[in-house]
Amino acid sequence: MPVFRWKGYDGKGKQVQGVRDADSPRSLRQVLRRDGILLTDVSEAQVGGAKSKNRTSDPKMDGVGQGLFVGLLVALNLGFVVQAFAEYRRTAKPMEVAVLTRQLGTLLRAGVQLSESLAALIEQAEDPNLKHVLSDVKVQVNEGLPLSAALARHPGCFGELYVNLVTAGETAGNLEAVLLRLSDFLESQNRLRSKVMSALMYPIIMTILSIGILTMLMTTVVPKVTAIFADTGRALPLNTQILIFISTLLSDYLWLVLVLGIGGTVAFRRWLATPKGRLSWDGFKLRIPVIGGLERKVAVSRFAKTLSTMLASGVQLLRAMEIVKNVLGNTVLMNVIEQARESIREGESIAAPLKRSNQFPAIVCHMIAVGERSGQLEQMLENVSGAYDLEVETQLERLTALLSPLMILGMGGAVFFVVTSIMLPIMQMNEFVN
Repeated sequence: MPVFRWKGYDGKGKQVQGVRDADSPRSLRQVLRRDGILLTDVSEAQVGGAKSKNRTSDPKMDGVGQGLFVGLLVALNLGFVVQAFAEYRRTAKPMEVAVLTRQLGTLLRAGVQLSESLAALIEQAEDPNLKHVLSDVKVQVNEGLPLSAALARHPGCFGELYVNLVTAGETAGNLEAVLLRLSDFLESQNRLRSKVMSALMYPIIMTILSIGILTMLMTTVVPKVTAIFADTGRALPLNTQILIFISTLLSDYLWLVLVLGIGGTVAFRRWLATPKGRLSWDGFKLRIPVIGGLERKVAVSRFAKTLSTMLASGVQLLRAMEIVKNVLGNTVLMNVIEQARESIREGESIAAPLKRSNQFPAIVCHMIAVGERSGQLEQMLENVSGAYDLEVETQLERLTALLSPLMILGMGGAVFFVVTSIMLPIMQMNEFVN
């Protein structure tokens, strides 16, 4: 039977290669496809170290041949990159993923085969991208690929956390229970995300509207009114001078303001993309009064909920800690989790390195320590997550209730500044005439 050397990519997009016997390149492609490998190159190997027949070679022709081969390889790799990018761009809404996860777990618990369950999900999916992703997952599963490997081909819809939990469920033989637990986790994260976005939406909209209204006043109304004061030749109050300066700046140099604003934003984003910049910014956010405490509580809730879900699903602690750090969204706290992971690898408990960092609340470290001693770490983490979810919700409600009067005061203060800056010179002119 011929022996072939092959190269390809596995389900995670990693390049792999090897040697395998098969009847033909076509049969080898089918065998490797069942193993979840996408074949890109096949060549017949010489058995026993035998060399090919003698032939003369021209160095120039060899160089041309190598150039053509490299060009063909680049073209193949470019095509694969384009295909991988297209796969990555196929994303789905988090709530849709949570719903289909619960539906899949329910169908499997009812005794429906995995392939039939995926077919049912494809029929009821409304999003074309999600329908395409599920169709590809079903094809891969029918060809013998595990569900976790088929899901890993679509990182835009199913992240590392999702795939690892499904892998743990397949290994332990309780896939339906893991899927239902995973759907609870995704739904709770979506609820928390919705609460945070809802709380931020009002001040963002009000800020944009306020800036728009004030800019319109400064560029259209104020210049016409303040032009009257220029003819009097009298000294103007300080607030009126400030108003005229702002109005002139926005009227005559608006392009400069926009250029500086855009340039500053680009420079800030580039600084934020560096490890040092991101670390400094994340540390600064945690020190902001009220906002920093809220971000810390959200991160602690994510940490506790994610770690509890992964441990309850059978994922090993070190692997779970490695994945958990990526859901925190803050570099300072991610470094704490990485340091804790290294300490756990050396035999230390979870609570001790978290407590030494002074980044996690003392009550959280204490509850984790109690859970480790009692053997109920998953339940204790669940309790921590529930408690901090409630605190986040309560604090968001307070902030939302407080933001309304603060925004009104801010708008009133701006209008008061404009009105007094215009009225004071007018009153002075009346007094001078009288």
